[in-house]
Amino acid sequence: MSASPRLGLPFLSVGQAQKEFTHNEALQILDSLVAGSVEEPPRTSPPVSPPLGGCYIVDAAPTDEWSANPLCVAAWTSGGWRFIEPVDGMSLVVRTSGLSIAFRNGAWEVGTVRAAALVIGDEQVVGSRAAAIPAPSGGAAPDNEARAAIEAILGALRQHGLIDA
Repeated sequence: MSASPRLGLPFLSVGQAQKEFTHNEALQILDSLVAGSVEEPPRTSPPVSPPLGGCYIVDAAPTDEWSANPLCVAAWTSGGWRFIEPVDGMSLVVRTSGLSIAFRNGAWEVGTVRAAALVIGDEQVVGSRAAAIPAPSGGAAPDNEARAAIEAILGALRQHGLIDA
């Protein structure tokens, strides 16, 4: 095996000449991904003047210098562009928005957070989606104002995906 299985970091081989090239390439990849962030959402072509160390997500249909590297992480280094193939579960932060971006099932998901629960201050605030709650109906003396308020609450819960429709 000549590279690590997940990130493709090149291994040194026995008797290899100029090992520093292989080692430096592995460091460039690590520098791009550890505590990883990208400058902006996926884009189709490289920026005109990227900052040294700047990383970008290559769109699914790239152009120009990026055309052969769809969906890769493109890192601008002193040696030019380095392209890193994403692996399922790779997660970065988009610097311009603060949103997370994750590679799942062959595509980048921007801003999607997946969790079983949202816990704030040791208290679960949101869990799995609950079953549907029917809107109020009937009754001996319906109160239209109360009914409208209940329907608004149910509508908000449905809109936020907290209960089924």
